[in-house]
Amino acid sequence: MRLHHPFTVARIALLLVTFASTAAPTVARDDDPKRRDAVRRAVEAGEVLPLSQILERVRGKVPGDITGIEINREEGRWLYEFRVIDRGGRVLEVHVDARSGNIEQIEEK
Repeated sequence: MRLHHPFTVARIALLLVTFASTAAPTVARDDDPKRRDAVRRAVEAGEVLPLSQILERVRGKVPGDITGIEINREEGRWLYEFRVIDRGGRVLEVHVDARSGNIEQIEEK
C-alpha cells in the first residue's frame, strides 16, 4: 500500500498509538497497604480461606474463565466476588463466603 499524503501517515500513526494504549490490559490491584494487611491477618486468623482454596471450589462449580476477583468485608464478614465468563459467553458474578468457601449467589451481569 502506498501512502500519498503526509497527513495519512500521521493519522495511521495516531490510530496505532490509540489502539495500542486501549488494547493493553489493565491491571487491577489494591494499593491500600492497610487493606492488604487486614486481608492477610484475616487469612492468618482463619477468618478467610486462602484464595487458592476458593479458586478450586469456584472452578469446580462454575466452569469458565475467571476475569476478576475482589474481597470485601461486609456486615462483619469477608466475601469473595469473582467475575466469570462462562462457556456460553455470559458474564457471571459469583459471591463466595470467604470463611466457608460456599458459593452464596451467582448473578448474570
